Amino acid sequence: MSTNTATTPTGTLHKGAILTIVLVSYFMILLDNSVIFTALPSLQADLGLSSAELAWVQDAYTLVFGGLLLLGARAGDILGRKPVFIFGLVVFAVASLLIALSPAAWWIISARALQGIGAAIVAPSALSLITVSFEGEERTRAVAWYSATAGIGASLGLVVGGAAASWFSWRAGFFINVPIGLAMILLAPKYLPQTPKLPGRFDIAGAITSTLGIGSLVFAILNAAENGWGSPATIAGFIAAAVILAAFVFAEARAAQPIMPLRLFASRVRTGAYVARLLYMATMIGFFFFLSQYMQEALGFSALQAGLAFLPMTLVNFAVAVFIPRISRRFGDTATLIVGIALTLVGIFWLSRITVDSSYLTAVALPMLVVGVGQGFAFAPLTNFGISGATASDAGAASGIVNTFHQVGSSLGLGVLVAVGSSAASGIDNAPLAIAAEASTALETASIFLLIALIVAVALVAPATKRRP
Repeated sequence: MSTNTATTPTGTLHKGAILTIVLVSYFMILLDNSVIFTALPSLQADLGLSSAELAWVQDAYTLVFGGLLLLGARAGDILGRKPVFIFGLVVFAVASLLIALSPAAWWIISARALQGIGAAIVAPSALSLITVSFEGEERTRAVAWYSATAGIGASLGLVVGGAAASWFSWRAGFFINVPIGLAMILLAPKYLPQTPKLPGRFDIAGAITSTLGIGSLVFAILNAAENGWGSPATIAGFIAAAVILAAFVFAEARAAQPIMPLRLFASRVRTGAYVARLLYMATMIGFFFFLSQYMQEALGFSALQAGLAFLPMTLVNFAVAVFIPRISRRFGDTATLIVGIALTLVGIFWLSRITVDSSYLTAVALPMLVVGVGQGFAFAPLTNFGISGATASDAGAASGIVNTFHQVGSSLGLGVLVAVGSSAASGIDNAPLAIAAEASTALETASIFLLIALIVAVALVAPATKRRP
């Protein structure tokens, strides 16, 4: 990681410190997005949660995070990314403390929603700060580190969650964010650059309709996983999402200063990157969710062992990500992206062959390594293409859309995969057999997501980038 400094009109820019603060803060968000998975059984037992309450512990965070990302990005543009970023860190750290102290279901669900607000503020500002602080080759390296953090954070969250649950308590996985968040809050005012506050006002109509529309869609998918696609709440959620999102597009087309400028979708490269990212994350959330359960319930791993089982993939992911700038310079971002998605597809389909009698080494670990390589290849170009060609005034909106599609892809993907997996496991009384069937079917479906993502990359991103001089 570079430690260069540069002089700007506002003073000396400590690029190493900026990147460290941004990446550590972003890592906290990613950590708490996955730390919950390996901690769910002990959390449920400690607080006496029902199955529905347990689902909302994750859903509350996902719904709020995905629904408010665009508003968080717009806030950074208007109020300045530095103060907005710091405020988001404060909210996130406070929410983490409240989660760790939770005495009951209503408390932890509310605190997870508050944590989602903090995450929605920090995430788009993090990528925007990288965009405005680095240029050229330095930006390529910074985005590579950012992308590596995105891939590694989810895996390490499973390890941290498993270790906390096995050695201490599920609460420790959230307590750890408090000192880290405090350190970043203290360092950010000194090292983060001041960005100009863009004139304008908040797009209130866009903020309300985007939040409610995305929230309704995510709710409908998640509710379908629990209560069925034909339940009144599910149908109402889909209808509400369609109406509200149509109103959102109408409002953005008419707004003078929209939170999601529709002109950003005029680029085939950016649009392809957004759609491919959504499908890619729909796959990866299922990968972590189902494999963690499969290893514990079918292979007999402890929570810690299940978390550690992801480490080989994490190490490979990190190693590949370090060399991605060099690989991209030689072969180009387009080829790197296509190879990354294709390798991930191979690994996920291989994993979908698991049964209750499978060996960890051949049925899980080896395909995990393939997924790790593919993820290391795919994330950086997906991020680069998502902000490609965006002007400085659109940087916050572009990064907000990148993160929105990232989070919404996770939310929608998990809902669909849980529904499909549950259907495959219905009628199976043996728990190991049930989770094996559920995981296998879900991963087969995830392979279809990746195949579509590959087609999108080849059809939209590749032709457009090939025409560039």
